[in-house]
Amino acid sequence: MQNEDESESEREESEARAPARHYLTHAGAERLHEELVALLKTERPRVTAEVSAAAAQGDRSENAEYIYGKKRLREIDRRIRFLQRRLDASTVVDPREQKDDSRVFFGATLVLEDEDGKQTRYQLVGADETDARGGRISVDSPLGRALLGKPRGASVTVLRPRGEVEVTIVEIRYE
Repeated sequence: MQNEDESESEREESEARAPARHYLTHAGAERLHEELVALLKTERPRVTAEVSAAAAQGDRSENAEYIYGKKRLREIDRRIRFLQRRLDASTVVDPREQKDDSRVFFGATLVLEDEDGKQTRYQLVGADETDARGGRISVDSPLGRALLGKPRGASVTVLRPRGEVEVTIVEIRYE
C-alpha cells in the first residue's frame, strides 16, 4: 500500500514539475483553485486538530487515529504541492478569444458524428479537467490529439479500447 502511495506521489510531483505547459479553461482553473483553498483553509486545519487530539492520548506507536491522521496530512500536503505547482505552470485559455472557428483548437466545443450517425458533444479541455460523462475530454487523449487542427467536416479514425472508430466533425464552437 505504501509503495502505491509513493508511486502516485512521485507521478503527481513529476507531472507538476514537467516543463511542458498545461492548459486549463477558466472553469478548470477555478475548480483547481477552489480545491486548493478548501485543502488549505478547511481540510488541513481539521486534520491537524484531529492529529493533535490523538497525540494527546499518549502512546503514538499504537494509536491508529494518530497514525492515520499523519498519513492523511501527508496526502493533503502532497495534493497541495501538486495543485500549487500545476496552477503556477498552467496557462489559462479563454475559448471565446479564439478567432479561427474553422479548426479545432484547445477549448473548442465540438459535435462529432460516429459511423452509426450518433452525434455527441464534447469540449476539448486540459488533462486536469477531464470528465467524459460531462462531455469534457482531454486535449491529450487519443481523440483530442486526433482532432486538433482539423477543420469542420474532417473525419478522423481513433483507436479506442473497444476498437477503431471514425468520427466526423459536424460543428466547432468556442463558447
